[in-house]
Amino acid sequence: MSSKRKFFKTTFKVEVLSEDVPVEWDNLYDVASAIDTGDCSGRITDEKIVKLSASKAAEALQAQGSDPEFFQLDEDGNDLEN
Repeated sequence: MSSKRKFFKTTFKVEVLSEDVPVEWDNLYDVASAIDTGDCSGRITDEKIVKLSASKAAEALQAQGSDPEFFQLDEDGNDLEN
């Protein structure tokens, strides 16, 4: 049975300005820290929100290297708990 719950995919771009050297990060926490308390300036420049069906949410989780069970879905987007 397909899920009746709502799922969304939000994509955004962050523009970061640094002085002297380009900076690379491995995670969003480090990006936020560099902007909030570090030596960088930054802002969100683009945001897109898309509503996903349960099956598309399951696909998106797998594309991120996660598992559909994160949202209690099987690989086809069906609810694991009925």
